[in-house]
Amino acid sequence: MYHKNILGAIGNTPLVQLNKVVKEVPATVLAKVEFFNPGNSIKDRMALQMVEDAEARGDIQPGGTIIECTSGNTGMGIAIAAAVKGYRCIFTTTDKQSKEKVDILKAVGAEVIVCPTNVEPDDPRSYYSVAERLSKEIPNSYWCNQYDNLSNTKAHYLTTGPEIWEQTEGKITHLIVGVGTGGTVSGTAKYLKEQNPNIKIWGVDTYGSVFKKYHETGEFDEKEIYPYITEGIGEDILPKNVDFSLIDYFEKVTDKDGAVMTRRLAREEGLLLGYSCGSAVAGLVQLKDRLTKDDVVVVIFHDHGSRYVGKIFNDDWMRERGFLDDEITVKNIIDTKGDKSFLSVQGDQKVREVLNVMKENDISQMPVMNNGDIVGSVTESNILSFILENPMNNTEKSVSEIMGQPFPEVDIDLPCKKLSHYISKSIPAVVAKDKAGTKHIITKYDIIRVL
Repeated sequence: MYHKNILGAIGNTPLVQLNKVVKEVPATVLAKVEFFNPGNSIKDRMALQMVEDAEARGDIQPGGTIIECTSGNTGMGIAIAAAVKGYRCIFTTTDKQSKEKVDILKAVGAEVIVCPTNVEPDDPRSYYSVAERLSKEIPNSYWCNQYDNLSNTKAHYLTTGPEIWEQTEGKITHLIVGVGTGGTVSGTAKYLKEQNPNIKIWGVDTYGSVFKKYHETGEFDEKEIYPYITEGIGEDILPKNVDFSLIDYFEKVTDKDGAVMTRRLAREEGLLLGYSCGSAVAGLVQLKDRLTKDDVVVVIFHDHGSRYVGKIFNDDWMRERGFLDDEITVKNIIDTKGDKSFLSVQGDQKVREVLNVMKENDISQMPVMNNGDIVGSVTESNILSFILENPMNNTEKSVSEIMGQPFPEVDIDLPCKKLSHYISKSIPAVVAKDKAGTKHIITKYDIIRVL
């Protein structure tokens, strides 16, 4: 059996049990892993549905142009469909989206227009407004408008919902989904609740989005709207695809908690996922007290982590935003040192000379070098022990006669907490190389100062 084109590979994604990151959750937690779609996201489902429904209605003719405002994943799904079907694509996106997303859209032949994030939806510069304007100016064009196009919901009613019901053998008790355009949660929830109205649907929202308060109060509060970093969930509008009557509860998750959990999923579960996936699991963990051991929870993992290599999976990006304040690395210690010079002595230098170097630089340990290689180490303790044991003419001996083992060499990205495996009473320092190959010494004092 084979597919006639790549569009036949959309859907039928696997359900995978989570273990380590949800050990606090009493329920069975299963992940619907959507990066197995050809465009590496769940958006392939609704993208194809929107295009095929538009064709059926005659909204776009052969050789036409598809226009969409997208954070990247919907655009990828549309671009794949367009490549197979022969359409031109123009996408508008926001400047908070990762560079990888924009580059990938261009790679599959799309034109991408980057618009400012921090403007009102009706501002002519917003990515909604630019897409709408282009659709009116370009002949034989179709604006998908995933937010209000109900083909979005339809796709998940026809595919995602039935797949989850079949894969869990009807045992699902809770569905947790990051809510953005609303198609995934609404279409999947509609199907599942038709099978069993007792299934609970939990939507994950982010701070800076209007969903949670609107769901609970019916009030669209503009004071709730402010910039946030999380991609793929939350909105400053109310898309027609969000059917609030199908959602039982909304849980907000911070930018930091979503990002940190996304990294944990990669390291602890082997799942390299997108930002909203971490947010969904973080939301689930926050709601753990509402679950029992008999519950079966399905979490939808929307996309793949390749879209976020320059962001979530980049230590510098995470640290700049304060998301890695609990994971100080050797590099951070080096960066905070005022004096980054690497002081060392040669093995044939006299103990007296070494003492003078230590005194002049106010240090208590140094590596011993030979032809550019670290061959040993010398500390105040080494020297003191030697002097006490050899009180006569002791300072004229070469340092190689009293040196200890070389300081351990560690990776510059090693978390600070793991230095405890190397630093001890007998080993007062470690050595690390930066990316330029320059050596640095990290002492106990350096570690204490940073912590």
